[in-house]
Amino acid sequence: MTAQLEERFGDRYRLFLITGPDERPAVIVLPSTSDPKPANLPRRILAGVLAIATLITSLETGALLRDFTLFQQPGRWPEALPTALAIIAILAAHELGHRWQARQYQIKLSPPFSLPAWQIGSFGTLTQFESLLPNRSVLFDIAFAGPAVGGLLSLAMLLVGLVLSHPGSPYQLPVEFFQESVLVGTLTRAVLGPGLQTMDLVDVDPLVLMGWLGLVITALNVMPAGRLDGGRLIQAVYGRKITGRTTVVTLIILTVVALGNPLALYWAALILFLQRGEERPCIDDISEPDDARAALVLLILFLMLATLLPLPPSLAGRLGIG
Repeated sequence: MTAQLEERFGDRYRLFLITGPDERPAVIVLPSTSDPKPANLPRRILAGVLAIATLITSLETGALLRDFTLFQQPGRWPEALPTALAIIAILAAHELGHRWQARQYQIKLSPPFSLPAWQIGSFGTLTQFESLLPNRSVLFDIAFAGPAVGGLLSLAMLLVGLVLSHPGSPYQLPVEFFQESVLVGTLTRAVLGPGLQTMDLVDVDPLVLMGWLGLVITALNVMPAGRLDGGRLIQAVYGRKITGRTTVVTLIILTVVALGNPLALYWAALILFLQRGEERPCIDDISEPDDARAALVLLILFLMLATLLPLPPSLAGRLGIG
């Protein structure tokens, strides 16, 4: 049958033989022009320019954490370098996670397009598929690998930094600072103990802030919207229609949050103009991923909320944070 179709359609179409949920074979005919196009030279140059801009904003973030501005005091850039390198390392780990998993499935990816952000160094990277994906499980695995690797590295930095923290550590943070994240606040209380309740300022190792920044960057990228990693995970497990709905809800929430935090408005605009559409359908877009992958989606969404949501003051008081 496929030979007859090839004779009929010629080079204009690509044929895919799949097995549906009922074990019956089916042939899918797609236009050959639907293949993703590899990045051309201008896009590769753009990726390089964005990488340099991200290095600059990461240095500025490190400078701000040291209470100076890089552009006013450029000679102090070595003081900002450790934070910048930590942010770059987390971004690189995230990207390597995607590429390692893509290589297992022989899927080509575009160069990473970094998203510089003044306040936190970077919003992460945008990576496009340059191959058609065989099924939704492959979409899930590639999308999940990046935030899993980057998130674990960030979490390790945070925990090691908390263990190394002691009176006299380089950074002093108001104890209320740890109420800004359910996850970070809870982990800080667990590691530093009940003495956190009586402190006004907490001396912490630089790795605490670096790990925290990495967790925030990872959490932003797993928001369930469009072609972000989170949107791809939702599409892989629940389909394109649900992804469209979660994208709208995410943009509405970010718009509301932007009334008190301009950073949310910037991120919402980037999603709206660059990443709001769903990922292209897989060759087999019918078969659903298994229950283990569906459970991982719920886990990563929970961790995203725990990272980004602040602790209510009453709950923080009961936990002994401030």
